[in-house]
Amino acid sequence: MNCTYDLVVIGSGPAGSAAALTAAKAGLSVALLDKSPFPRDKLCGGGVTGRSVRYLNDIFDIAPSDALFLQSTQVRLAFEGRAISEQHTPTPLYMTMRRDFDAALHHQASAAGVQVFAPVRIAEIDLDAVSVTLADGRRLTGAAMIGADGANSAVARALFGRPFNPSQIGFGLEIEMDRALLDDNTTEIDLGAANWGYGWVFPKHDSITLGVGGIHALNPDMKSHFRTYLARHAPKLAETGDFKCKGAFLPFGAYRKVPGRGRILLAGDAAGLVDPITGEGIAWAMKSGQFAGQAVVEALAQGGPDQAMAAYMQRVSFIHREIEAAHRIRTLIYSRPVRPFFPRAVERNPTMSRTYLRLLAGDLDYADLGYKVMFRLMRRLGGSLLYRRAA
Repeated sequence: MNCTYDLVVIGSGPAGSAAALTAAKAGLSVALLDKSPFPRDKLCGGGVTGRSVRYLNDIFDIAPSDALFLQSTQVRLAFEGRAISEQHTPTPLYMTMRRDFDAALHHQASAAGVQVFAPVRIAEIDLDAVSVTLADGRRLTGAAMIGADGANSAVARALFGRPFNPSQIGFGLEIEMDRALLDDNTTEIDLGAANWGYGWVFPKHDSITLGVGGIHALNPDMKSHFRTYLARHAPKLAETGDFKCKGAFLPFGAYRKVPGRGRILLAGDAAGLVDPITGEGIAWAMKSGQFAGQAVVEALAQGGPDQAMAAYMQRVSFIHREIEAAHRIRTLIYSRPVRPFFPRAVERNPTMSRTYLRLLAGDLDYADLGYKVMFRLMRRLGGSLLYRRAA
């Protein structure tokens, strides 16, 4: 059995659902594949920024609701267990379970007329034929294909031999804990819980998500970092070991500068479009999925599906610029000479933590910071360095 579509989308997370929905609304025939049925679980802190909420509304016409989100306006920045800043953020952070969030987006794509194939197992991806052969023998062919199948993307593997170099991306561990262990809705981010990474405590309606993540190559014993962080917040749980821990690669920082080829595009985690500082990937997953869908629509309208990559690059370059700007700031925060002095700099300069929270909330893009702000950040870090040495 061979079915032909204008677009085949592999992966129905935020990026894939956004791509499929965008293309279907423009009148394309779309096949949307995923290895899992929905709802399904996914390792993710579940923090949804203000930027994500805007994209959620613009792309999926979904407004934040109490049923899907818990709003958190109290944020604690910590370093190796010590609070260095506690602030009330005017723009709330929205906390959700990815099981529910992704299912809502997947439903919107399905309702738009996308033909869903889930759960399915892919036996072969033929990039030249722009086709996918399923384990049951069915063959789906498209004029174009979008790989939105996560950090371990099969489409990226078909394009480049492997999805990513594991030493260049991140790795995270997390658990869901009893909501009774947290008596308020404070969100915590501990910038010293892992090397070139952080720990997180994200409250939800019925649970608490606690995790640690960082650059994989710089954290050979991430389990040790996780146990240390867990012991600070739930010592009895850490002692008994009565929990189920999930682990996954997190492609923050190692993005694909050319995310695809011709009529084959990559979006979301498959393209490495994750914030190198905050680790947030939902916003850029949705936006890159929308960009990819729009690029295919434009290319097919002009009669040349091989032009999809060029159309996509014109759009996705905005996200690439943001990642590059974040890279420069991340080096200031996490580099070995600065790391011991960063907590003191944050404590002495509340503006630094407010800027971080504005980035986290999505009120500020990295491009908005500009070189003047980066210079001030360097000066403050340098001042703190001199202060500590003098002491």
